[in-house]
Amino acid sequence: MEFKRLGDCDYKFMQIVWDNEPVNSGRLVELCTQQLGWKKSTTYTTIKKMAEKGLLRNEKATVVSLVPREQVQKEESDYFVNRTFGGSLPQFIAAFLGGRTISAKEAEEIQRMIEEHKEG
Repeated sequence: MEFKRLGDCDYKFMQIVWDNEPVNSGRLVELCTQQLGWKKSTTYTTIKKMAEKGLLRNEKATVVSLVPREQVQKEESDYFVNRTFGGSLPQFIAAFLGGRTISAKEAEEIQRMIEEHKEG
């Protein structure tokens, strides 16, 4: 499936689906009203739109995602780093840190991830 970027509202909606799936569409309406301030019609329109994009399925009033959260996060992150930093992960990290400090535990976790993904 070709990745289709999500706008902020669509991403927030999908987060609710991922956090609650499988979720009854009526319950999803309640959650979207509480968390996003949406009307019932907005939620049902978004369910339909996300289903047409192949991101979720709505069968017998039960909504489930068809794309894992981690895949969407990876695609969105790749897009951002490529667009903003020409694909340079070091430039992204330098900008992200921007003078901030990280804890020793965070540094160890990042170092572990680097080692796991290092070529060769």
